[in-house]
Amino acid sequence: MSKPLPPDHDTTLHVRDHCLCLHTQRAARRLARMFDDALRPVGITNGQFSLMMSLNRPQPARMKEIADFLAMDRTTLTANLKALERRALVAIAVDPDDRRGRLLTLTDDGLATLTEAMPIWRETHGALEAGLDDCDMLRRQLQLLS
Repeated sequence: MSKPLPPDHDTTLHVRDHCLCLHTQRAARRLARMFDDALRPVGITNGQFSLMMSLNRPQPARMKEIADFLAMDRTTLTANLKALERRALVAIAVDPDDRRGRLLTLTDDGLATLTEAMPIWRETHGALEAGLDDCDMLRRQLQLLS
């Protein structure tokens, strides 16, 4: 059996111009930088904002449900939570129903940080949406992939 040939330059250009994964990754990085820059005055990143928003609920959240919602493995979630816990923005407690599990809660400081971040998020998100043709369609299509 012969060894396959490496892709030629035309194939490379085709992948560059058509790869949905590449285009999604590039867009995600640009969006992340945009929101990181916007949220910098509050002292959080866009990833921390999303994580904290997922914890903004009446009852503590289980780690598994947050990991699933954010499409994040538990190791990465744990690392992200530790940074927020050190800053006293999130509290992590043992789940009394399953001592192996953890319950996640926003602290008062975490809620205050989200309160401060919301107008920034709204302004940044509004400017982003204003530059796009059909945000609802884009959201639906992205949700199909997630």
